Amino acid sequence: MTKLKCIAVDDEPLALDIIEDYVSKVPFLELVTRTENAIEALQLVQAGGIDLVFLDIQMPELTGIQFLKIASGKCSYILTTAYSQYALESYDLNVSDYLLKPIPFDRFYKAVEKVRNQVKTPVFVPAPEPTPVPVSTASQLSPIQDFIFVKTEHKIQKIELDDILYIEGLKDYISIYTKAERVITLQNMKRMEETLPSSQFIRVHKSYIISLDKIESIERSRISICGKVIPIGDTYRDEFFKRIDNNSR
Repeated sequence: MTKLKCIAVDDEPLALDIIEDYVSKVPFLELVTRTENAIEALQLVQAGGIDLVFLDIQMPELTGIQFLKIASGKCSYILTTAYSQYALESYDLNVSDYLLKPIPFDRFYKAVEKVRNQVKTPVFVPAPEPTPVPVSTASQLSPIQDFIFVKTEHKIQKIELDDILYIEGLKDYISIYTKAERVITLQNMKRMEETLPSSQFIRVHKSYIISLDKIESIERSRISICGKVIPIGDTYRDEFFKRIDNNSR
């Protein structure tokens, strides 16, 4: 049985406990993670691979409604809340269901069954005849994900991927160096590496992720990007030079 991969997002640990317990009772659901951090959840959704999000509305850093608007329908959503006044707005954002707390299990099951049926029986739309795409047009197409959101000290900041030069990891936080500024955010390198598209970024050291198209030169085990010399770690050397070799053909 193919399981729906889920995450639960709520700033109340007890509410997360209930969702986790309910998910464990449904054979076609798999809880990937539970979190009180809406920004962490947003990055997981942006990275792909999540089928369903159980999303609280009233959260301190990012409301459920704001989350939906930013995520732009990357997967299915079931809102979980103690407040009914957001129902109309949430349905305008194409949520699958709206559960009022305290959530009885039978109502929970009905909601997730609805999502499963939506996934199993997509609306059939005949595929159009393929149309050749001119080279000049193809080169102008944008990637599906061309930005990320990160939490800084006082706000949630949008960063265009094309502006990123490199990322440096420093203990419990990372610095994202762009063309115009340095953005510091509480994050770990592994999660950031998973969030960024691998076609555009590569990790070259335990403390550095770089944008491939921002490389100015490579000398032995050092990369130059906008005057910054970045070391290539032994663990990442083979994969990096393999990518460089493939791109140079």
